[in-house]
Amino acid sequence: MIGVLGKQWVRTSELFDSVLAVVLHRHRPLGHVRRWRNPPVYRPLVDLSTMEERNVIITYRFDRATIQELCTQLEPDLMSAIHHPTGIPPQVQVLSVLHFLASGSFQTTVAMASGMSLPMFSNVLSRVLSALLKHMRSYIVFPQVEDLPTVKGDFYALGHVPNIIGAIDETHVALVPPHRSEQVYRNRKSYHSMNVQMVCLADQYISHVNAMFRGSVHDAYIMWNSSIPYVMGQLQRHRVWLLGDSGYPNLSWLLTPVRNPRTRAEERYNDAHGRTRRVIERTFGLLKARFRCLHMTGGSLFYSPKKVCQIIVACCMLHNLALRRQVPFLQEDGPDGVVVAAVEPVDSDEEEAEEEDMQNRDSVIQQYFQ
Repeated sequence: MIGVLGKQWVRTSELFDSVLAVVLHRHRPLGHVRRWRNPPVYRPLVDLSTMEERNVIITYRFDRATIQELCTQLEPDLMSAIHHPTGIPPQVQVLSVLHFLASGSFQTTVAMASGMSLPMFSNVLSRVLSALLKHMRSYIVFPQVEDLPTVKGDFYALGHVPNIIGAIDETHVALVPPHRSEQVYRNRKSYHSMNVQMVCLADQYISHVNAMFRGSVHDAYIMWNSSIPYVMGQLQRHRVWLLGDSGYPNLSWLLTPVRNPRTRAEERYNDAHGRTRRVIERTFGLLKARFRCLHMTGGSLFYSPKKVCQIIVACCMLHNLALRRQVPFLQEDGPDGVVVAAVEPVDSDEEEAEEEDMQNRDSVIQQYFQ
């Protein structure tokens, strides 16, 4: 009995040693060659040097010099991605994201064009957006006191309204809403969106953006819950104003049109107000034409509201960069410099906000439009 048990124990021990040898790769069959189950396939990455300058601007909305400047600025935050053997250079990361923002295409299409997989491009998009947003305060700047004379002069040239330092309005950017809170993203035009507040200057430079609110939120509510009331309150001693439509209240620092003008002075004021405030609609049009991901023709953004907010702010920053560097807006399928209307004017039946400072607007009309 002992002998039988001893032999069984020996066989068990030998079997254990054999299994352990295989696991530790101490014993391999003769001629065994280790192979990858799915060998990696690397597609060629985008090469900027092989493209004509015009095609570079059409594809990425910037010229080579501006793209290089942007890559240099973001490189410290993007270098960590190249430490992996399959890492992507910072320039390729920036170019792929610029292509996505400019074209409004699906991630799959942009990823293939950039020579990377879909999960890799998704990570690159998040990384580039985070790196870009770190520099937001150097790209989107509200006019400072020393800038006020120039800003007021530029606005006065548009419609002869004095002391204007910005035009304020909201625009909607379509998105696929979260399932549990779908209704709060539905705007008055019955599609889901983020309601984005912006202030622009006379040259279409965006000086303020607030992309945090859902499509159903009223414009005036967004304004009161932004930094605009505080900033304009600090500038009141300089007697300056913003221009807004009838969806905003008439305040000591915000001028709105007269709903039912009764005098010739009020009509002249409304005409000048409309010619001046129209710059914000042109700004929306240029922004959405330059970055098609924000336009309805590019479809809804398939991202979380937080990421959609990041995309909107990033596009506003890049819009200002293009203006600063005087990069022309070129279209592949149309004449150069022609901007397709991207934003419809505010509906005439929009809910009117409570007018809180009629005396301020009346004094402006009496002083400048009699």
